Amino acid sequence: MVHSQEIEKIARTVHEALRAWAAANGQVPYPAWRRAPKWMKDSSIESVRYVLENPKAQASAQHDQWMAQKIRDGWRFGEVKDADKKTHPLLIPYEQLPEIERKKDALLNATVLALA
Repeated sequence: MVHSQEIEKIARTVHEALRAWAAANGQVPYPAWRRAPKWMKDSSIESVRYVLENPKAQASAQHDQWMAQKIRDGWRFGEVKDADKKTHPLLIPYEQLPEIERKKDALLNATVLALA
């Protein structure tokens, strides 16, 4: 079992990897971990826990977990990501995600498993 402190270290690393991926692909940049809002950090930590508990799950399952987490927390689909309104354009089935987003889910899974 991985301890909470280790999970947070992995989440921080995953966050920074995804931040670099977004920047490299011309997406809206994420804030650095130290400046990320609590909800964003909590989301990363929950995603890391999911991958650790489900190491053989496909990237599509990770996306489903992320969507369930967002919906549970009051988010809904919206054309623009807006933390204040809790809207997100990626609250769609995995099959409808652009390829770049599917690769981002795969990157998340691979990074967690490499660091666990």
